[in-house]
Amino acid sequence: MPLKNKVQLISYPDSLGGDLKTLKNVLNSHFSEIFKGGVHILPPFPSSGDRGFAPITYLEIDPSFGTWDDIREIGERFDILVDFMVNHISQKSEYFQDFLRYGRNSKYLDLFLTLDKLWDDGIPVQKDIDKMFLRKPQPYSTFQIQESDTYEKVWTTFGKTDPSEQIDLDIRSEMTKQILTLFFENFKKYNVKIVRLDAVGYVIKKLGTSCFFVEPEIYDFLGWIKDLAESLEIELLPEVHSHHSIQYKLAEHGYWIYDFILPYRILQAIINQSSVALCDYLKTRPAKQFTMLDCHDGIPVKPDLDGLINSTEAQELVNICLDRGSNLSLILSDEHKGEDGFDVHQIRCTYYSVLNCDDDSYLAARAIQFFAPGIPQVYYVGLLAGENDYERVEATGDGREINRHNYTLEEIEQSLQKEVVQRLLKLIQFRNDYEAFNGEFKVKESSTEEVRLRWDHNGKYCELLIDLITKRTTIQYIDENSNLIEYFV
Repeated sequence: MPLKNKVQLISYPDSLGGDLKTLKNVLNSHFSEIFKGGVHILPPFPSSGDRGFAPITYLEIDPSFGTWDDIREIGERFDILVDFMVNHISQKSEYFQDFLRYGRNSKYLDLFLTLDKLWDDGIPVQKDIDKMFLRKPQPYSTFQIQESDTYEKVWTTFGKTDPSEQIDLDIRSEMTKQILTLFFENFKKYNVKIVRLDAVGYVIKKLGTSCFFVEPEIYDFLGWIKDLAESLEIELLPEVHSHHSIQYKLAEHGYWIYDFILPYRILQAIINQSSVALCDYLKTRPAKQFTMLDCHDGIPVKPDLDGLINSTEAQELVNICLDRGSNLSLILSDEHKGEDGFDVHQIRCTYYSVLNCDDDSYLAARAIQFFAPGIPQVYYVGLLAGENDYERVEATGDGREINRHNYTLEEIEQSLQKEVVQRLLKLIQFRNDYEAFNGEFKVKESSTEEVRLRWDHNGKYCELLIDLITKRTTIQYIDENSNLIEYFV
């Protein structure tokens, strides 16, 4: 079944009211006509860390969130998208716990990457590691095996602890493929329509490479998992933070991709009051994308925009974001920093706060997102025009929590009363319902201080005009009676 060209929501299972049952009620009571594209539920599975991104299993839902039946019921009304951390699984999983007990005698040994699968003698070579795109200083962890009182080094790309909570899977193993198939069959059983392949760029480990999006091997794996998904009528969305050329290669191979460039380009246009870079980008980008402004991590910078931005100008924009309360995720590996040392991986903030909580600027940003070709996603904090949550950052020590506020039902009701939220809901409905968004897209010529975007289809059209100086946003469109309507967002 093809994906709906309509707006989707992104939310944690517990961020809009506390659990999945409440999320379903909130969706049905407030947003049934808003999120016609579906709902991306960030990991609801039992997890040992990283707010769900260190899954213990995909066969269960964390009891504090609810059950698979709750997912199935949401899926009866909304297309469900879930994350699948295809690169790794929690060390608390039954599979790795068996390995920790029995080591080389574990029935699940083939699932994991002991270092002898990379180096024959099992001893890591630093010159090989220096070439890799690292997410932490050392891409492996040492574990004590209980039965034999020996030690094993196992590949662990991610993790904030030592040893890591997230254990990489050996995707070459037939056992791994059997378990991945089991998980996908379970997704199908409970109405999951879309699976986001989180961290898929890291699945190939090959010495002498960055161990990130290793070609051509990555396409062999993607082809296998795509065939599996299609057999179950599930769409795939590979999630790859990388140089934009890699995203474009995925698009050329027919995959949906994320537009990780757009959030920065829109922010740059609104803050600098210039449409040049944004419009140049909109003229050339692939159309088969999911678009977003904000998410559970941050606004992508490096490596997503490498080669597209001047680091001096980017640092100036970053400094403005910092002045407005943002914090940063940084690149760790010297080899993957800019030549001048520029090392900003992501800008962490709410999109509303980084635009100085200015309603018109925020709605202009959303209007550009909605007019860009692709399926728009709106993060739950952005939906409610949420502001930076400094208390959560301080309480958790995690800078990403600045944009992960959990809303009570009372806070949701209060936020829905805000004028900016009501204006955003109206804009979402227009994006969902106006038929021209299924037609032809065009970036119209304009001054550098304006954005003009247009859609045409079957005699209908809608045209977006944004004045980047005043932040005034206007949409002209032809209604069902062939009247020209002017809509001030």
